[in-house]
Amino acid sequence: MGILKTAILQSNYIPWKGYFDLINSVDEFILYDEMQYTKNDWRNRNKIKTPNGVQWLTIPVKQDSLEQKINETKVFDPKWNIKHWRTLQQNYSKAPYFKFYKELFENLYLTNSTSYLSQINLLFITAICNELGIKTKITSSEQYSYGDGKTERLVNLVKATGGKEYVSGPAAKDYLNESLFEEAGIKVTWMNYAGYQEYHQLFPPFEHGVSILDLLFNEGPNASLFMKSFVELGKIHE
Repeated sequence: MGILKTAILQSNYIPWKGYFDLINSVDEFILYDEMQYTKNDWRNRNKIKTPNGVQWLTIPVKQDSLEQKINETKVFDPKWNIKHWRTLQQNYSKAPYFKFYKELFENLYLTNSTSYLSQINLLFITAICNELGIKTKITSSEQYSYGDGKTERLVNLVKATGGKEYVSGPAAKDYLNESLFEEAGIKVTWMNYAGYQEYHQLFPPFEHGVSILDLLFNEGPNASLFMKSFVELGKIHE
């Protein structure tokens, strides 16, 4: 086996394609939901295309304190799932592959029985990975002991997986202390989200930064052809 690559990120709701490219680029993807829940972020919402432009699809959640963790965050409206599925139907029913995925996502939405945001996000992330053919091991930071310190925690999590390379999204460049990884013998690699190819998309103009559901509903089993990790790593599957 080659050098074990690890990525660590908070769970997002029906994330964009770049999130899944990050998962597909590593051997183990750790959901870091013991972090503080942040409002107006990607944890409980994402964007979809509509005839009136890009629209947010948001899970209403309760935030009882600023210290509240993502994995402690619960849904506020028990009918959120029905509303979201209805919105997706209204805007994607004419997409070429909507019917192809209708049963899968209808079941994911309408049989949802958990009120915890982390569990909802994990449910969708694992189902979408399965559809894309992503084989990466997905774990939770709760399964490991990793101590304190912003960068130190990440280093300890990578070490706990046996990882030798940490793959990070570009936003972390503002705070990540790369020298701590170097001292631990761990290489840091940065994801590059530039240069995505456009695909068939309803309601022009084209928008890259929307939920991956947009790509699936429009391109179906060909979705991986428009994802950088599959093309660059030669992971295109039949």
